[in-house]
Amino acid sequence: MRAVVRRAGKLVCDEIADLEPGPGQTLVKTLACGICGSDLHALHHLDHMVALGRRAGLGEGMDTSKDIVFGHEFCAEVLDNGPGGGRFKAGTRIVSMPVNLNADGFQAVGYSNVYPGGFAERMVLTDALLLEVPNGLPTDTAALTEPFAVGLHAVASAALEKDSVAVVLGCGPVGLAVIAALKVRGHGPIIAADFSPRRRAAAEVMGADVVLDPATVSPFSKWEEFGVPASSAGLREAMFSGRQVARPVVFECVGAPGVLQQVIDGCPPKGQIIVAGVCMEADKIEPSLAINKQLDLRFVLGYTPEEFGQTLFHLAEGRIDGARILTGSVGLDGVADAFVALGNPEAQVKIMVHPGLA
Repeated sequence: MRAVVRRAGKLVCDEIADLEPGPGQTLVKTLACGICGSDLHALHHLDHMVALGRRAGLGEGMDTSKDIVFGHEFCAEVLDNGPGGGRFKAGTRIVSMPVNLNADGFQAVGYSNVYPGGFAERMVLTDALLLEVPNGLPTDTAALTEPFAVGLHAVASAALEKDSVAVVLGCGPVGLAVIAALKVRGHGPIIAADFSPRRRAAAEVMGADVVLDPATVSPFSKWEEFGVPASSAGLREAMFSGRQVARPVVFECVGAPGVLQQVIDGCPPKGQIIVAGVCMEADKIEPSLAINKQLDLRFVLGYTPEEFGQTLFHLAEGRIDGARILTGSVGLDGVADAFVALGNPEAQVKIMVHPGLA
């Protein structure tokens, strides 16, 4: 079968071995698969990603010297089931958390030497994790379940109160997913900031109430406008006057060195910082400043099975209009160029790969 293979730090469209589903597994045809920012990082920095995973206790991970087929944001069609049958008949459209379960634990589909991801014509998935795509939900939109589940998890991890003001820094796919999750849960106001005009426009489409260019207006300059004391003195004054102040929350969705310290500087006292952006480099912060402000700092990753299922439901019901972030579509032969295009935020926001597209 055809697949886009990461080989020696490059993407190569090639033929790889066909797959056979084992017990409890399902063979599927990939219909659509999104390109994730993690894939962009992994193309050139996979050794570092695997090393960090080992330090975090996630096991040995991949052998980066061997072929790997990326792609973990997918919608697929059931082709065949392994021994013991499956829950879904051939032709059923499904989505799934991108992991395969086995006796030794699990392997990540798309970040494995064993299980190719969605940049291949076919995949093998764990039958128990499959979710049927509701009738009427377009395939490309269904494939967005995984990235929007990341946003839902980030929001679920935050200590949001009824009147919390949320600032979302970075309006790439992760930041847009956070904005969508905030809206679907009824939270607002939402202040979104990004240097890219195209991403700011996408944030507005996804429901941000205030959209800023941080090159001209600090996203942390709006707290007082929404009744959030920006200083410890202001917070004490509000408390002594009996005024209830909801906790402000900042979602850091940039993942670049220096941003976290900027957030600590700009976050009001007693605020919470949710770090969803993946910074792949060593960074430096001033813990004493965060201590003086009594900030709550939380790092988040992925989602739960329940959040994944909830996200599919929200997309199917139109509560999240995921299709509005799609900006491009390519076949397997166009994946390498799509990786380059995604490096320019003005060129693309989200590209969908269709392995069946000539």
